[in-house]
Amino acid sequence: MSGKIKVMLVDDSAVVRQVLAALLGKDPAIQVIASAPDPIFAMDKMNLQWPDVIVLDVEMPRMDGITFLKKIMSIRPTPVVICSTLTEKGAATSMQAMAAGAVAIVTKPKAGLKNFLELDEGDIVQAVKAAASSNMRHVKAMTMAGLVPAPKLSIDQVMPNSDTSQTSLSAMAITTDKLVAIGTSTGGTQALEMVLKQLSRTVPGIVIVQHMPEKFTAAFADRLNSICQIEVLEAKNGDRVIPGRALVAPGGRHMQVKRSGAQYHVEVIDAPPVNRHRPSVDVLFRSVAKCAGRNVLGIIMTGMGDDGAIGMREMHDAGAETIAQDEKTCVVYGMPKEAVKLGAIDKITALGNIAGLIEAYGRKHG
Repeated sequence: MSGKIKVMLVDDSAVVRQVLAALLGKDPAIQVIASAPDPIFAMDKMNLQWPDVIVLDVEMPRMDGITFLKKIMSIRPTPVVICSTLTEKGAATSMQAMAAGAVAIVTKPKAGLKNFLELDEGDIVQAVKAAASSNMRHVKAMTMAGLVPAPKLSIDQVMPNSDTSQTSLSAMAITTDKLVAIGTSTGGTQALEMVLKQLSRTVPGIVIVQHMPEKFTAAFADRLNSICQIEVLEAKNGDRVIPGRALVAPGGRHMQVKRSGAQYHVEVIDAPPVNRHRPSVDVLFRSVAKCAGRNVLGIIMTGMGDDGAIGMREMHDAGAETIAQDEKTCVVYGMPKEAVKLGAIDKITALGNIAGLIEAYGRKHG
């Protein structure tokens, strides 16, 4: 893409459109070419000039944002940043939007909008820039792959003709000392869904940082839990990392892994952003390097920036196995690229191979 990033704003609030236009217009790399109060008006303007990025509200009159997003993805896949209210309902709707192909989320409160947006203007600008560099062909492929949800299987279905309690104890005896740490950002919601849906209940415990605003991680974890065989939860302080469970760091807080004997648990903490992010992948990865050493599989996936690269290098130096998603299957090849540049990666692989590598790691002894 040459020249400035052409952005269209679609939001039924005139104040939101005005403030966003002013904030984005400050950046010399961005040009707001049009704004519209709803998708019907937006389509008329897009037919005259198609934007590089669309900033879209999900709750609007005449046509809701999800319907509009699906229409865009079917006609001409275009990077979409969701601008959503910081509410439970807004979070749930935004997860539908991410599943339909949106690549990032920015939030807006119900009150104090102008002040809030001005304080968070860096996040909005970065979200638009990340969206502009997205590989939309791969977003489309992941969206199509996620249309049919995987069935939720019980442990008896996964491992038939076995006693449930003994199976669980046996799996834990094999995998207690192991864990999997995953870091991802732009494009990560769809990528994580593809990976986690393929995993069986006997995989090692998984800890995840996905860059996402406060409140949205709970809706994200709930969605994954409903379509995966493994248990997926938004992490709470003190939660244990156990086989068949994935813990997602809550938005707005950091997550670290601690060890007590042979057991791992997470510590959720309030602390300043690291690498402009909270939660930060580096915070998670560095804690894992210290407490798990070589007993961990580290995975860094699609995302803009370099968060996680230093932590991945520390894991690698501590003897962990490390994997980076390859450029071809990344929505944004930023975070994996930086980890590769630091010499932190043992294996570079396509997104479609990652679940199998996690399963294989879980089966290894010693």
